[in-house]
Amino acid sequence: MMGSLPDQQLQSVLEPLVKGIQQVLGPGFLGAYLGGSFAHGGWDAFSDVDFNVVVARDLHPSELEPLRVVHARVFAMDVYYARHLEGSYFSQEVLGDLSRAGEPIWYLDNGSLNFERSSHDNTLVNRWVLRECGVVLAGPDPQAWIPPVPAAQLKNEIRRAMVDWGEEILTGAYQIENLWAQAFAVLSYCRMLQSLETGQVGSKAAGAAWAKETLDPRWRSLIDHALSARLNQYAQVFQPADEERVQATLAFIRRALLIAGRDEQAAG
Repeated sequence: MMGSLPDQQLQSVLEPLVKGIQQVLGPGFLGAYLGGSFAHGGWDAFSDVDFNVVVARDLHPSELEPLRVVHARVFAMDVYYARHLEGSYFSQEVLGDLSRAGEPIWYLDNGSLNFERSSHDNTLVNRWVLRECGVVLAGPDPQAWIPPVPAAQLKNEIRRAMVDWGEEILTGAYQIENLWAQAFAVLSYCRMLQSLETGQVGSKAAGAAWAKETLDPRWRSLIDHALSARLNQYAQVFQPADEERVQATLAFIRRALLIAGRDEQAAG
């Protein structure tokens, strides 16, 4: 399955990662998969690598340190992707039960070597991407673990995410004053709006293209700038966002929330 990866450097990172995880977990290892941009096709040279490992049962605390050593060895490789791995370890039981989305599971943040309990990946969105277009690194097709995600449930989760995150942004609890965060917010809301329209999950680039064609033309320059900011995106964290674009982004989010509210009323 590794041979189907779109990038040779990515393959050089994932082969030792998966092999090391298998050695630590033994028969408790059931599968490993790529989600995110490498699954739905929106990846580029600056993408992070969203991995998902399926295990027979929740990880035991004694397994965390040897797994951390595996991840540390990979992190030390002189390859961009090795330092931008992000993912979770799902028990078979949790991954297969849609009602358990939102429960904290073992998670490694982008570039981190410290395991934490988080619901970051335990979402219906992640399940949909894995089931419909996930890349198999080891194990059976992800449909063996994940039941179909009903479009109505997927949309409900996305609407909640839009509202909750939007409130954080609009109140200043989530700061978008750096260029990365400002552009990330614009592209994320484009993608979420497209998902409300289609009942599917695509890339940020696809969401941006859809938004430029579908939404008011006044948002096009804001979206185009957000797309251009994806080049070497992590360097943008240290660059301040233009204040006018920050204000435009806040207005765009308010508009997106109005659209989401109408969508909810129509669904109800």
